[in-house]
Amino acid sequence: MRAPPSCPRWALLALALPVLALPVLALPAERLALLPHGEDHGDAALEPGDDVHSAALELSTALRFYGAAVHSLYVTTNGIIAVNEPSSEEKYLGQFPVSFGAIAPFMADLDTTDGRGNVYYREDSSSDVLQLASDYIKRGFPESAFDPSSVVIVTWKLVAPFQAPGEDHTLEEKRNTFQAVLASSDSSSYAIFLYPEDSLQFYSTYSKNGDENISAMVGFSQASTNYYFWEKPGSYNVIANDEDSIRNLYKSSNAGKQGIWVFEIGSSSDSIVPAKISSILESIEPNEEDQEMTSKPFTSDYGSTEITQQYITGSTDSTEEDQHLSFYSPQNFPTAKAPPRQFRIQQFPPQPPQVIDVEEFDETGIVFRYHTDVQQTCANNRHQCSVHAICKDYPNGFCCSCIAGYKGNGRQCVAEGSPQRVNGKVRGRIFVGNNPVPVVFENTDLHSYVVMNQGRAYTAISTIPETLGYSLLPLASIGGIIGWMFAVEQQGYKNGFSITGGEFTRQTEVTFLGNNEKLVVKQKFSGIDEHGHLTISTEMEGRIPEIPSGSSVHIEPYTELYHTSSNVITSSSSREYTVTEPERDGVASTYTGAYQWRQTISFDECIHDDSPPSAPATQQLSVDSVFVLYNRDEQILRYAMSNSIGPISDGSADINRNPCYTGTHNCDTNAVCRPGTGNRFFCECSIGFRGDGNVCYDIDECAEQPGLCGSNADCNNQPGTYRCECVEGYQFAADGRTCVAVGLYVVNHCQRGTHNCDIPQRAQCVYTGGSAYICTCLPGFSGDGRACEDVDECQQGHCHPDAFCYNTPGSFSCHCKAGYRGDGFRCVLGEVEKTKCQHEREVALGSGGAFFPRDARVGHFIPQCDEHGHYLPTQCHGSTGYCWCVDRDGNEIDGTRSGPGVRPPCLSTAAPPVVIGPSVRPDTVPLPPGTHLLFAQSGKIEHVPLEGNNMKKSGAKALLHIPDKVVIGVAYDCVDKMVYWTDISGPSISRASLNGGEPTTIIKTDLGSPEGIAVDHLGRNIFWTDSQLDRIEVARLDGRQRRILFDTGLVNPRAIVLDPVRGNLYWTDWNREAPKIETSYMDGSNRRILVKDDLGLPNGLTFDPYSSMLCWVDAGTKRLECMNPNQLGRRKIIEGIQYPFGVTSYGKNLYYTDWRRDAVVAVDRTISLENDNFQPHKRSRLYGITTAFAQCPGGHNYCTVNNGGCTHLCLATPGGRTCRCPDNTVGVDCIERN
Repeated sequence: MRAPPSCPRWALLALALPVLALPVLALPAERLALLPHGEDHGDAALEPGDDVHSAALELSTALRFYGAAVHSLYVTTNGIIAVNEPSSEEKYLGQFPVSFGAIAPFMADLDTTDGRGNVYYREDSSSDVLQLASDYIKRGFPESAFDPSSVVIVTWKLVAPFQAPGEDHTLEEKRNTFQAVLASSDSSSYAIFLYPEDSLQFYSTYSKNGDENISAMVGFSQASTNYYFWEKPGSYNVIANDEDSIRNLYKSSNAGKQGIWVFEIGSSSDSIVPAKISSILESIEPNEEDQEMTSKPFTSDYGSTEITQQYITGSTDSTEEDQHLSFYSPQNFPTAKAPPRQFRIQQFPPQPPQVIDVEEFDETGIVFRYHTDVQQTCANNRHQCSVHAICKDYPNGFCCSCIAGYKGNGRQCVAEGSPQRVNGKVRGRIFVGNNPVPVVFENTDLHSYVVMNQGRAYTAISTIPETLGYSLLPLASIGGIIGWMFAVEQQGYKNGFSITGGEFTRQTEVTFLGNNEKLVVKQKFSGIDEHGHLTISTEMEGRIPEIPSGSSVHIEPYTELYHTSSNVITSSSSREYTVTEPERDGVASTYTGAYQWRQTISFDECIHDDSPPSAPATQQLSVDSVFVLYNRDEQILRYAMSNSIGPISDGSADINRNPCYTGTHNCDTNAVCRPGTGNRFFCECSIGFRGDGNVCYDIDECAEQPGLCGSNADCNNQPGTYRCECVEGYQFAADGRTCVAVGLYVVNHCQRGTHNCDIPQRAQCVYTGGSAYICTCLPGFSGDGRACEDVDECQQGHCHPDAFCYNTPGSFSCHCKAGYRGDGFRCVLGEVEKTKCQHEREVALGSGGAFFPRDARVGHFIPQCDEHGHYLPTQCHGSTGYCWCVDRDGNEIDGTRSGPGVRPPCLSTAAPPVVIGPSVRPDTVPLPPGTHLLFAQSGKIEHVPLEGNNMKKSGAKALLHIPDKVVIGVAYDCVDKMVYWTDISGPSISRASLNGGEPTTIIKTDLGSPEGIAVDHLGRNIFWTDSQLDRIEVARLDGRQRRILFDTGLVNPRAIVLDPVRGNLYWTDWNREAPKIETSYMDGSNRRILVKDDLGLPNGLTFDPYSSMLCWVDAGTKRLECMNPNQLGRRKIIEGIQYPFGVTSYGKNLYYTDWRRDAVVAVDRTISLENDNFQPHKRSRLYGITTAFAQCPGGHNYCTVNNGGCTHLCLATPGGRTCRCPDNTVGVDCIERN
C-alpha cells in the first residue's frame, strides 16, 4: 500500500500563512456543535464492519461536483462519501486521487465492528437543517446568495482505527468523530466539514499491506474517465495529508470559526473553491509548527505535460518526508486540473499613495547601452533581438519589440502567462543590532518562482544564519523586485519586465527609523540564461535592527509609486511592520517598526523609437498577501507576495477588481487571463501551449515541424518553446540561428565521419590537426588505411600441428583436434577434463540423481550444460516443469523458481572461452554524429544509428569488443559521451568514451551480479542494481564514493532508470513470488511500490524525459506497458511479444531486445504497432539497451551547479537535493544535509 501523495513543501508555504498571520485574538470558544444526527433524527446506520459501504443513496436534488451532476452517493466506513460505487479498500486506501470519485472528510482505515462507533447518514430538506447548513456556508461565503433545497448529512461518530493483532495497543481506546454536510441547490453545491474540539484522537492508521502507518487524507477527488486503452484520472484537491495537518483541523478553519471548513464543490466552475475568511479566527493560538504548508504536484491528463508548481526552496530545501502542516488555506487552493488560485481573504484599508519628488539620479552604472556612435540597422543586428521579437529600423538606429503573445522589451521576451523562474547568488556583510561583528555570507543561493498570471512571486534565500535570518524578515522587497517585474498588468500599464526585459541594476537604500540604521542593497539582473531562467546577483551591506530569534513578522498590504524617466525608474516609500516576539511567561510582546525605502532602477531602453510611451510615467504597484518566514532548521529565508500594477488610486472606488487583475481566475499556470467587461474574463493558453486555457498542454514543435532547425542542428522540445542546438562541428553564425561549420576551412573529418578511411572494423582515422588526418589499418588487417584486407594468420602456422586454425576478420583461433586437449597452440593426447556440470550430469544419468535428492520422489533432475561444459543459467526439471536460475557453481538462486511453462530470465555468469591469439582491439570505435541505440550482446556492445524514428540498419556496427565479458546493462552519459556497462562474469562496472579509446573498469570489488545501470548526467552519478547482493547502490561517475541506497526488500532487482530533473528513481524486481516496480527519490527517501498487480517478469524499464512516461517490458505477461508515474492508470502498448529483456525510448518509438528473436524490435507507442526490427549479423542473446542522445535532454536539478554545494554525493529530490556521504567515510571530511 502506498503512502498518500504528499505535497512539495514550498508549494503552499505562502498560501496559508497570510491567514495564520492575521491578528489573532484569544477569545473564549463556543464548542462546535454537529448538525443533528442519529437514528432519532431519521438517519440510516451503516452496517458495522471494517470495509462497508451503503447502497446507493438516491438524491432528490443532484449534487454538483467538479461541474458535473451526481444523482446518487455511497457512504463508507472509511471516512469518504463516494460518487460511484467504491472498490475494496485495499485498492484505494493510502492512495489519492481515487478512481471512483470521493468527498473525503477523513479517509483512513476505520473500523466499526463490535460496537466501536457508528456511521449515520441521511438526506434532509427540513427548514431548520437547511438553515443551519446555510449559516455555515455564509460564514465562509458571506456574499453568496446560496439557498439550499437539500442537505446530505454523514456523521462518523466515535469510530475506531483498524487494529491488526499484535499492533500498538495505544490506539485501542482512541475514537474520532466528524461530520460532512453536502448542501445543494439546482445550480450549485457546497461541502461543510465539521471537526469538534478534541474529536480527532488518532491521525493515521496501520497499513494492512505493510509495516507503516498511513496518514489520513482529507480532500476531494473527481472520478476517473475510462478510455479504451487507459484510464484518465480526474481532478483532485488535497486539504490535509499528514499527521500534523490532520491534528490542526479542529484548531483551524477557513470560515472564521475553528473546526469549520467550507468549500464550493460544484457550480458553473469545474473546480473546488475554498471559503473566504469572513472574520478573525475564534480562539486559535498560532504556533510555529503552523507556519509551513505543503502542496502536491498536480497533473491533469494521461501522457500530458505536468502542470506542476515547481516552487523553489533554495538548494537546501527539505524533501516531501519533512513536513509539518499540509491543509490548504482559503487564500489559495490548488486543483489537480488547475494551478493554485488566489482569493482575497480580507479587505485591508489601502495605504494612501503619496506623490513623491523624483530625486536626482544617483549613477549606479547603466546595464547596457542600446545604441552606439555608429548607426546600426536590423540588417546586421537582428540577433540582438529576442527570437520572439521583431526588429524595426528608425532614422538613427533600430529597436526591438516582442511579438503578440509575448512580454518584454524586445531584447528579452517571455510568453504571456507562462510561469517564470529566477536564479541567482546573494552575498552580504551586515551588522545586526549593536553587535560590533558583522555577519558575512558569500555565494548564497536565491531562487524565485513566479505564477505570472497571478502576479504571485515566491522567493527563497538559503543558508542565511539564524543570527541574521529573523532580522531580515521585514525586508520583503529584496524579493519584491521580482514581484514588480512580473506584476499583473492592468490595461495600459507595464510591469518591470515589459519595461526592462529583466536587464537592469537596482540600488536601494533602507533607513530604519528610530536608531537610523542603514542598509544598502545592490542587485543586478542579467536577463534570461540558456535555461530560460532570469539571473540575478545581490549584494547587501550595512546595519539593521535586531529581531529576536523565533519572532514572526507581519507586513500589511501596501502600495508604491514607480516613476519612469529616460532609463531610470525611482521609487520611495515608508513602510511599517509588526514584530511578535516569542512568548515569555505566557505573554508575547508585539511592537511596530518602520523604515524608509528609496530605490533607483537603471536600465537600457531603446532611444531611437520617439513614439509616445505606451505606459504612464507614474504607475502604482499594489502588493498584498505579503508573507515572510525564516526557517531556523533549514536556514532559509522566504518571501511571498501578490503584485499588480496600474493607475494611482486611493482605494475608495472598487475599480479594476476583474479576476485577471486580482488573481482569482482559474486559468492554467501556462495561460493568459484576458479581462472582459465587469468581472468577465477568458483564459488563453500561452504561446507554445495548446488547450482551452483552463488546462494547457505543451506543443512539441520539433515533432510537428520537422526540419525546424535546419540540417545542421538538432531540435530539442522544451515547455512552451524549443531549442536548436548545432551538431558537432558546427556553431551558430552571427544571426544566432544558422549553424555553420566551425572555423573557415578547419574540419575534423575523423570526428564528423567525413573521412575516406575504411570502415571502423578494419581501419582507424587519426586526426593530425587542421583539416588533416591519416588512415591506418587495424591489427589483423593490411593496406593503406583507405582499403584494408584481412590477414590470414592461418597461413602463417601460428597453431599447433595437431590443431585446427580458424581465420576470423582481424584475428584467428586455434582448437585442438579430437583426441587432443590444450589451448590450440599446444595440444597433447588425452581427453579434456570434465567440468563440474558435465560430471554431475553423467552421475545423474547413471545413478538416478543422487546429487538432487529433493526431486527424486517425482523424477530425476538432470543438470543441463552448455557446449563448453558450463551450467546453463536456466535449469528445468523434466518431470515437474519447474525452472530456476543457478549461479556458475550450479547453486539455485533464491526467488527465481517458476511454475511449469514459465522460464525465468536467468543470466549466464560464465564468459565464453577466451580466443587465443591476436584479437580485435578492445578500443571503442568512434561514433558518427547523431542519436544511436546502444545494446549489449554478451561480449560486445553494438550500435544502430537512428534517422528520425527509424533504425538505419545499414550503419549498425560493433562499438566495443570485450569477448571475455558478459555485458548485461548499458547506460549513456550524454555530457561526456561515455558508455557505461555492467559485467556479471567479473563481476565489474566499466566505461569507455564514444570518441574512441580503451575501456576502464571503475568498480570491481564488493559486487555480486550487477545488472541494471543508470547515469545521472546532471548530478554526475551512476546507480546500479545487484541481484546477488540484493541491493541498489550509487557512486560518482568514476566509481568513487559508493553508497548503498537499499539492501532490504529486494529479491531480484534488475532494471533501473532515473528522472534526474524531478529527482526520481525507478527499478524493477522480478521476484517470482511478488514481482514489482518500485520508486523513490534519488537520495533513497520516499520509497514506495509503484506497480505490483498483473506483473510477471518485469525485465526492462525506461523513462522518456520528453513525455515523462515510464515504460516496461514483461517476459511473463509478454506485454509492453507505459504509465505516467504521477498518475493512476497503465496503458498496454503491445501484447503477445516473445521474451523481452531491455527497453529504451526515442521519439514516438520504444525499442526492446528480445531473447527469442535475437533482435531489437521497434514499436510505435502512439498506435501500438511494431514497425521494425533489427537482427545483428551474429545471432545470440541481446541484453540491455539504451539511447545515446545527440544532445542531452533539457532541464537541470539542484546538483547541476557546483555539485549542489555538497562535499561528496549530491542526490536530487523533487525540488531540492540531499548531500550524502559514502558508506566508507573513515578519515573523510564529509557533511550530510537535506
